[in-house]
Amino acid sequence: MKVALFQMNIKWENKNANYLHLEEKLKSIKKRKIDFLLLPEMSFTGFSMNTTLTKEGTNESIKRIGKLAKQYNMAIGFGWVKDCGLKSENHYTVINKKGNIVSDYTKIHPFSFYGEDKKIRPGNDIISFKLEDIDFSSFICYDLRFPEVFQIASKTASVILLPANWPANRREHWKCLLQARAIENQVYILAINCVGQVGDQNYSGDSCIIDPNGQILAGLADTEGIVEYELIDNTMMFRKNFPVKNDRREDLYHKYVLNNTND
Repeated sequence: MKVALFQMNIKWENKNANYLHLEEKLKSIKKRKIDFLLLPEMSFTGFSMNTTLTKEGTNESIKRIGKLAKQYNMAIGFGWVKDCGLKSENHYTVINKKGNIVSDYTKIHPFSFYGEDKKIRPGNDIISFKLEDIDFSSFICYDLRFPEVFQIASKTASVILLPANWPANRREHWKCLLQARAIENQVYILAINCVGQVGDQNYSGDSCIIDPNGQILAGLADTEGIVEYELIDNTMMFRKNFPVKNDRREDLYHKYVLNNTND
């Protein structure tokens, strides 16, 4: 499967400009035979808490991306904000080459430091989905700081998507945590960040593809662009050669989680 990460310089709170930018990019890469294109978190607005503007009640992004996925014969992953009444939800949706939704993840950990929890309610599901016989899961940005959910996802997934709007001032955290999640879960990580000045934040990019050994297979620095990689799922080989997961103490972890819940 040829995967591609589109590290976007998102136009702040401007859906139409970002839709058009994506369409132009798709035209320019249509001969590359990409199977799966991934965009950052909140792909068409940037990480805005102005939910009056960002939220969608009619699934506008799903409809538009569905048409593009069919037109270009390319699965596409993208971020958007769903209108849920008093609060909204931060979603990352994957649409396959036929224009059908195969995954719709809701961000589990809203970023309270930035006030996201005031406007965005948390999701409650760790998802998995299959695309061209590869098992995927997905998280969003701040979820990266919570390793427990990655362990759960890696029980079924061999590739985990991590779309983000991760700011430049925490660039080293991004790099370190991505490699740690890949290594400790023995999974591939496809990490897609935005880049440049978006709203009041500067983003350093650093989108990358990491293998289960923590090796960066492909990546981008601090400019807009697309990085491609022919992904061959060797997860089971990594896990067989170094069977760390066999030594996990799920019984022990479960006991302490239950005790903390009762407290």
